[in-house]
Amino acid sequence: MDLSHKLNRVVARHDELRAMLSSGEPMDAQRFQRMSKEYAELEEVVARIAELRAGEAERDSLTQMLADPATDAEMKALAEEELHALADRLVALEQAVKLALLPKDAADEKNAILEVRAGTGGDEAGLFAAELFEMYRRYAALRGWRFEVMEVSENDVGGLKEGIATITGANVFARLKYESGVHRVQRVPATENQGRIHTSAATVAVLPEAEEVDVHVEDKDLRIDVFRASGPGGQSVNTTDSAVRITHLPTGLVVSQQDEKSQLRNKQKAMKILLSRLYDLERGKLDAERSAARRSQVGSGDRSERIRTYNFPQGRVTDHRIGLTLHKIDKVMLGEALDEVIDALTAEDQAERLAELT
Repeated sequence: MDLSHKLNRVVARHDELRAMLSSGEPMDAQRFQRMSKEYAELEEVVARIAELRAGEAERDSLTQMLADPATDAEMKALAEEELHALADRLVALEQAVKLALLPKDAADEKNAILEVRAGTGGDEAGLFAAELFEMYRRYAALRGWRFEVMEVSENDVGGLKEGIATITGANVFARLKYESGVHRVQRVPATENQGRIHTSAATVAVLPEAEEVDVHVEDKDLRIDVFRASGPGGQSVNTTDSAVRITHLPTGLVVSQQDEKSQLRNKQKAMKILLSRLYDLERGKLDAERSAARRSQVGSGDRSERIRTYNFPQGRVTDHRIGLTLHKIDKVMLGEALDEVIDALTAEDQAERLAELT
């Protein structure tokens, strides 16, 4: 199907939805909401199509003027100048239309659950995991997002065994979804006397925050255990059974929460994380099916994939998926230059999907 035919279909669907929504025809609230959402999403696409077609009509008019023997030399010169300027604008307009036509990721507008865990490398891996967790906290603050720590488990040297947070704001998942994978660090640890560079790793998982409408979980599929919360070294920090462990029996997924003194609050937080992990699991299956025919996967979310290296002696950060290297590691770790990496990853993913569209 050529692009023109696709655009005609989009405009026709937009007109059809407008007619149905304004007809006064009785429909249930769910159908009305679904149609209204689709209509709103098509508004931007149709506006871009109209702009493109107006540009094409202008091009055709100028071309006819140039071909007309009655057009004087001065008018032809002006028409040629306008046509030349219009050519670049039409390329940009067509690109904008194609981008607007790309299928939307249903999770892009969602909040996210961030999970950072120490990987290989002992204490140094834990320290790096803590720095990554802090990097995302700073990045969230710069974008005006809310960063709520759900659970933190530290090692003996102040590093992070595991850190989980909910990040709330506009298009959080759309910006952070490319961060999932193995992050590697190369540097001289503070405990290293010989000045040797060590390599350690941490794993980052970014999950779209699921709502109950996204994932259906039956009570019979859950086993909920309560136990007494404990601090480092097993020291009791709570005299009541406030900690909660939820096991999803069909998948074997287990989530524990003990940060809150309230058992109810711990259960709510554990369910939020569990729903998001189940939603991510289902998305992973669909993504695997869709990506089977793709040449590469910029945002595959594969937790075992080494995606980025942070080399402190050289002051560089390299994203291996797109071969991007920034010599500004300090600004990346402060969250200030993270957008440069994310923008490049987003552009690469869009380019791949555009190639499939044409």
